[in-house]
Amino acid sequence: MLAFDSSATPPTTDIVAKPSRGHESYIALVWRRLRRSWTGMAGLVLVVLLILMAIFADFFAPMDPKATDVGFAPPQVMSFHDKDGNFVFQPRVYALSDSEELDPVTFQPIVGIDYDNPRLLGFFVKGAEYRLLGLIPANRHLFGSTDGKPVHFLGTDKFGRDVLSRAIIGSRISLTIALTVVFIVTIIGTTVGMVSGYFGGTFDVWLQRFVELVLAFPQLPLYLALTSLIPVTAPTNVFLAFVIVVMSALGWAQMSREVRGKTLALARIDYVRAAMAVGATDTRIIFQHILPNVMSHVIVAVTLHIPSVVLLESFLGFLGFAVKPPLISWGLMLQDTATYSVIGSYPWILAPVGFVLVTVFAFNALGDGLRDAVDPY
Repeated sequence: MLAFDSSATPPTTDIVAKPSRGHESYIALVWRRLRRSWTGMAGLVLVVLLILMAIFADFFAPMDPKATDVGFAPPQVMSFHDKDGNFVFQPRVYALSDSEELDPVTFQPIVGIDYDNPRLLGFFVKGAEYRLLGLIPANRHLFGSTDGKPVHFLGTDKFGRDVLSRAIIGSRISLTIALTVVFIVTIIGTTVGMVSGYFGGTFDVWLQRFVELVLAFPQLPLYLALTSLIPVTAPTNVFLAFVIVVMSALGWAQMSREVRGKTLALARIDYVRAAMAVGATDTRIIFQHILPNVMSHVIVAVTLHIPSVVLLESFLGFLGFAVKPPLISWGLMLQDTATYSVIGSYPWILAPVGFVLVTVFAFNALGDGLRDAVDPY
């Protein structure tokens, strides 16, 4: 029979403790979920690029948006070949010029590509002077011709102004209007929605009737009627401010309805009732307990509301009711596409539509990604 020594120490197994990651904040959790969505990340990258383009628009624009050249000039294609077809490392474009030959029907000079005078391209080239951020004098542009000659990557409009430069500069006005309107709408709509849902009762009933009245207005005729009240000779800043006020006054109601629905559910949760029991003021309960819990929904609603404002500004600008010259916006640029003959002959003037589509896609993709990250269920 085998004997066991009770004093012997039993074999031990080394347990390797995994390092604790600590408490993960809600923002870190949302960010981790957002990174898993490729559409959300693509939208985030595009939104950041659009904002940077709007802030440093003068630097990204290759030319002065007010400088004129040949009207309705077609886009110039970048080439890596010289006139003999040999490959070259420095990119270049070939401008159009009138040849000595005449058209036998119209007797107009035949326009052809000038291969003898290429315009070399480069980065951080000197060009039109501007003020960076409105303060710092500068003349460097991200890309353009090395000799300062005009280059039109997206062609020119009827006055010979560079379409690409005007579209980049126009992003500043279009995005400023959209972000400002959404900011005002968010402040008013969130406050009204929380107050209405928290107090309830007769106050909520009458306030919601007013919200429904605002929602019942036919927005397009009202936009046109209100913007037509501003005289044509009014300063551009006054006209722009009036457009922002009109859009904000008609856009906060839908946000307030959404926030009210969230507040009605939150107002009956235990921690809100506990705050009421200990004597917390209504203002403290609304902005300290309810607001943080509706912010996730508000952020998603903001990213999804910005594209609608961009589309609305473009539509009103196309009709001539949003931005007046000398300001530049995507909607104002689309006024040149009012006739089918112009679109058929000079399709490159539709380039601002591409900027609008990219902006709408970017914010919608970011909003969808945030919605899934905030509430994955």
